[in-house]
Amino acid sequence: MGKPHVLAIPYPAQGHVIPMMEVAQCLANNGVKVTFVNTEFNHRRVMKSFPQTGYMHELLSMVSVPDGLESSEDRNDHGKLAEAMAKVMPGKLEALIEEIKGTQSDEVTCVLTDFFMAAALQLAEKFCIKRAAFLPASVAMLALTINAQKLVDDGIIDSDGTPLTNQLIQLSPSMPEMNPMNFAWACFPDLSMQRIIFQAMIENNKSAKLAERLICNSSYELEPGALTFTPNCSPIGPLLASSRFGKSTGYFWPEDSTCLAWLDQQPTNSVIYVAFGSFTVFDAIQFQELALALELTNRPFLWVVRQDITQDIDEAYPVGFKDRVKNRGKMIDWAPQQQVLSHPSVACFLSHCGWNSTIECISNGVPFLCWPYFADQFFNQCYIVDKWEVGLGLEKDESGIIRQQEIKNKVEQLLTDKSYKTRAMKLQAKTIASVKEEGCSQKNFQIFVDWIKEN
Repeated sequence: MGKPHVLAIPYPAQGHVIPMMEVAQCLANNGVKVTFVNTEFNHRRVMKSFPQTGYMHELLSMVSVPDGLESSEDRNDHGKLAEAMAKVMPGKLEALIEEIKGTQSDEVTCVLTDFFMAAALQLAEKFCIKRAAFLPASVAMLALTINAQKLVDDGIIDSDGTPLTNQLIQLSPSMPEMNPMNFAWACFPDLSMQRIIFQAMIENNKSAKLAERLICNSSYELEPGALTFTPNCSPIGPLLASSRFGKSTGYFWPEDSTCLAWLDQQPTNSVIYVAFGSFTVFDAIQFQELALALELTNRPFLWVVRQDITQDIDEAYPVGFKDRVKNRGKMIDWAPQQQVLSHPSVACFLSHCGWNSTIECISNGVPFLCWPYFADQFFNQCYIVDKWEVGLGLEKDESGIIRQQEIKNKVEQLLTDKSYKTRAMKLQAKTIASVKEEGCSQKNFQIFVDWIKEN
């Protein structure tokens, strides 16, 4: 019999591809062959940004399938993307499995799909191969997702996912409270998109029940309540490729590593690191307020400014801003984030609170300033601010803008009150211990590998 062979299928978004790639690297490191399936659109971006040498395991191969959209269509239209993938991808994935079966000695023995791409598990069942799902979000997000129908039945949301109340709810007494207005699917500005996403999620929940194993990028130390509430989910996190392999991969944009040398020149515990992931966009006013706030702090800062984070990026900065901050501020397109957060000069992270960023920040003992944008990021802020107490939130004014003085004041509060850093360091120690030998996450991952290798 050939080597165990996993077909890994991430949801086609940056925050899903990176952690699935880290799972794939861990599997390959344990002697499991992995075929990693991106959409054609993302495959081109990932391969273009891929490090040239040293980071591709010999057991890991990269392939692609169409997502159903034309090359010119907007992949940030999540409703349109979800509908197109549902029509096109199942057939393409089936053809891929057949192709591997016909051309390789090691045919696919397990499908490992992103939890939010669970329709692929129907294919695995059809081919009589092992079925596993990977959750790249928090377990609390999983708990919310799989209880969506109950929320409808209880009158908290309607059948399209629209919140019917803004009263805080708790899924269980051991979990933080949630505001229905901030449910992941309710954050989309377009109601038709929200309806498509919500209905796709309900359908996905049905397919997800086919998973024989469910793993996640979390730990018992971070989410004891949510993991008790969803006992079939095995935490294997934090997944930090840089700590295992020297560097993480799977980015959609080339990293600007010049920032690491710049960080070397800054005092210990002095730099404000600012990054908002791959989806956040700002209008012109908000972008300028953020820029002026960073100037106002009078502290060194490293700011990741994607070309599409606001309109007309070259003209978006306040007049004279770049000249005024050139000696203590650095703006780059994309950062090697795990390496940045582990750098001793970084004092805090101004973040959109995506789950990957949250995990990476906690794993390096860095306190947060929270600026969630959409989806699960609002709930992640609840963990950071209310449950773990390792960060502060930012308040919008009556026009919905977070003003420069508010940002500056919260930076000062976070960095002056040393208790945030102390708690962040304590949480780091507990979380990292879970992936070391004899740690719970490490044991769970080994159980998962052993299951994949079983005949």
